[in-house]
Amino acid sequence: MIIKEIELPGIGRKFEIEIANGDKVVVIVHDDGRREIYHFDKNDYEESLSSVTLSDTESRQFAAIIGGMIYRPKALETIEMAFDELMIEWYRIDTKAFSVGKTIGELDIRQKYEVSVIAILKGNEKVLNPGPDTMIDAGDMIVISGERSGVKRIIREMFSAEVSSE
Repeated sequence: MIIKEIELPGIGRKFEIEIANGDKVVVIVHDDGRREIYHFDKNDYEESLSSVTLSDTESRQFAAIIGGMIYRPKALETIEMAFDELMIEWYRIDTKAFSVGKTIGELDIRQKYEVSVIAILKGNEKVLNPGPDTMIDAGDMIVISGERSGVKRIIREMFSAEVSSE
């Protein structure tokens, strides 16, 4: 699945999603909470096959259904048990966090916390699978994966301002 995010000044954000079968889905999230969803055929990205507009409340209910919060397919229950303690977390680096101005390698994240940095969003730049020389800056959105205890510990010790400001 390929996702492209585009800012629409004065309107909100547009997400273009190309799914595995080649179809394209476009979601426009308006600043007022409305969501517009358009479905395009893989053979013609210019003409939408269908569209729907949802309120903020309807969107959240729809997301709960799609995300499996209301009904979870039986096949996923087994997967969830296998990965019960593993998690992926998105966290915005606090301005006074210990990690600010340091590289992933300097912090020895993988060895100390048994956590992997999957991506870092630096403003509009996306750094996928960043290496040890990647610098962590205040305001970066860091995407990490690991066991729950390691993820929570690194956020508290390295990415949050709470511990480093004492």
